[in-house]
Amino acid sequence: MTSSSPRTTVGNLCLGSAPDSWGVWFVEDEHQVPYTRFLDELVQAGYEWLELGPYGYLPTEPERLAEELSARGLKVSGGTVFGALHRPEAWDAMLAEVLPVARLTAAAGAHHLVFIPPMYRDEKTGAFTESPELTAPQWAGFGRAADRLGKILLEEYDVRLVLHPHADSHIQTQPEIERFLNESDPRYANLCLDTGHVAYGGGDNLDLIRRFGERVGYVHIKQMDPAVLAQVTEEKLSFGEAVKRGVCVAPPAGVPDPAGVVEALAGLDAELFVIVEQDLYPCAPEVPLPIAVRTRQVLGESGLTGTRRPAFPNPS
Repeated sequence: MTSSSPRTTVGNLCLGSAPDSWGVWFVEDEHQVPYTRFLDELVQAGYEWLELGPYGYLPTEPERLAEELSARGLKVSGGTVFGALHRPEAWDAMLAEVLPVARLTAAAGAHHLVFIPPMYRDEKTGAFTESPELTAPQWAGFGRAADRLGKILLEEYDVRLVLHPHADSHIQTQPEIERFLNESDPRYANLCLDTGHVAYGGGDNLDLIRRFGERVGYVHIKQMDPAVLAQVTEEKLSFGEAVKRGVCVAPPAGVPDPAGVVEALAGLDAELFVIVEQDLYPCAPEVPLPIAVRTRQVLGESGLTGTRRPAFPNPS
């Protein structure tokens, strides 16, 4: 999505954050802070834009959500949803979960839906719930399903599908990411570049930006601790266990280097939301805010300070 508007070095990038950075993974959970505290602390940390997070954590009635956000001067960058594109038999059930999120996203004035493939290991126990490998027929249908869903979202809601690679999912490694991009149509399905999950899967963020920059439609920026990543490989840890061990770290403590990522993204001919995410579940209530403040400061030193909303053209 290109723009002809003038920009500074990183003027094409708009910074925001998400409930994930406050340890929120579920609609309700005893380890999570109430949504009002998340919103209040988001403002205290200096953010203006936010992603909606798990559907139902924030209010799902558009009017009530708008009231909560406007009272704090906050705006929505996009929605978030999990869904399986490799299970044709689950299409209707998946769509029934995705469309309410798309409607709320559109009602909030946002134009992106971050679509996360389901993990094949349980988030809390680490038990395998399905095979970590897709079959040839599943791969063949994956791109077609993404295009089909993306077309619905674009034409009915003016919302763009951006698929989010995720640890312990079938779109985790760089070859899997590239296969998805090669098998999908850029008119309907593109990439949410999650820098931390790419690193978790052994991928090269700068290489992806360089070779597939036109497919990067949205960004999650986070870092991973190389020492914990080594434990993941050695001990075959689940992502949930890796998070408990502190695999997600605040910049500039891990990989990839945020300054390098910001510089590469700034070179794209596109205006992008860059949403801070640091997987913290579970965490004590007092933990997230200081991390959010420090993270914003570090990213600001890299030039990522913009709050101007990216301009997205109407679909042709």
